[in-house]
Amino acid sequence: MTETTWTLDTVQTLRALAREGIPPAVISLKLKRPVEAVRAKLAELGITPSATL
Repeated sequence: MTETTWTLDTVQTLRALAREGIPPAVISLKLKRPVEAVRAKLAELGITPSATL
């Protein structure tokens, strides 16, 4: 089952992984969330994701 809400801890992890240049596809696996959800949250936060694999 995937998460539906973004906790502060999850958002901080998302930001850290994005800063390291991890692609959204890999972040989605680490956070156990759909790629679309990861991309949407990055866009909401104003973070430009790195290129996908």
